[in-house]
Amino acid sequence: MRRTSLYDSHLAAGARMVDFGGWEMPINYGSQLDEHHQVRTAAGMFDVSHMTVVDIHGPETRAFLSNLLANDVAKLTTPGQAFYSCMLKESGGVMDDLIAYFMNEDWFRLVVNATTRDKGLAWLERHGAEFSIAVTEHHELSIIAVQGPEARQKVHAVMPAQAVSELAQLKPFSAVDVDGIFVARTGYTGEDGYEILISVLQAEAFWDRLLEQGVKPCGLGARDTLRLEAGMNLYGQDMTEEDTPLVSGLAWTVAMRDDREFIGRKALEKQKMDGVPARLVGLVLEGRGVLRPGQKIITEAGEGVTTSGSFSPTLQKAIALARVPAATGDRCEVEIRGKHLPARIVKPPFVRKGKACEGIA
Repeated sequence: MRRTSLYDSHLAAGARMVDFGGWEMPINYGSQLDEHHQVRTAAGMFDVSHMTVVDIHGPETRAFLSNLLANDVAKLTTPGQAFYSCMLKESGGVMDDLIAYFMNEDWFRLVVNATTRDKGLAWLERHGAEFSIAVTEHHELSIIAVQGPEARQKVHAVMPAQAVSELAQLKPFSAVDVDGIFVARTGYTGEDGYEILISVLQAEAFWDRLLEQGVKPCGLGARDTLRLEAGMNLYGQDMTEEDTPLVSGLAWTVAMRDDREFIGRKALEKQKMDGVPARLVGLVLEGRGVLRPGQKIITEAGEGVTTSGSFSPTLQKAIALARVPAATGDRCEVEIRGKHLPARIVKPPFVRKGKACEGIA
């Protein structure tokens, strides 16, 4: 298994390490519940250096990404501006999801999933061959995500004074390079904060400075319950190569208002014409029980399946994302250990700014 530059820091903090996509990563440092609440109430940090950082350079970078991504890079006009998008197969299925940052006309930065690295890079190389671009993967960067209502002030406290004014003005879903450290106001928890791309040679010292500020390390377990409460999709579960963004709750990431051609567009147009057969919804279990991926959903419109599920530490209830027939109403049953348990169908997210969203509690 591969290890990040922060491996020794994780061991020193008492992390329980697991195999995640070929990387030895911390699942927790003792209590996953405490780590979850730390992010919702103060600030926690995650080592996400297993993610893949790819730069696209060249005079045809914008044209290449316009063809590659379902979202439209024409929206990105200000240096540092970013958006979330899917990279689709010709069939319309999701090859990968990513964040794209516009730095200048000859440079866009992509941050993509660890588990899809090989096929994603092959996809970029294959389709990039038609354009005047260069694809560069950055092995020399670590990524530290600092998330929570106190996250930004904690990061500001460990940055050079001249950088803090720039960070204070940074808008959500944008990034800036300050003294060679790439700081993006993005995350995967539903809380405010930063994702910081920093040299592997500097990462451990930066991590230690955050520890001194009271930022607690958090593992992949808490990251999963946080993103689920925030209604954020997980690749390989809530979206796959077999499912389009239209049935995965990601229609908002697809830009089809003009005649721009992109990989997968024809398949999406056909699905819309034929009628989108399913939709991704939120579930709140009524009563006791455990929701997990792969459980059968029974509705008046037909059967569905849970794609992600867990106990919500914030709500103190079992919640899930599920793919159900498009005509499904607001009630369903979940088959758990041979029993059909009632659940409400809701619109994600479940939690925002540490509190239950309207209609969820």
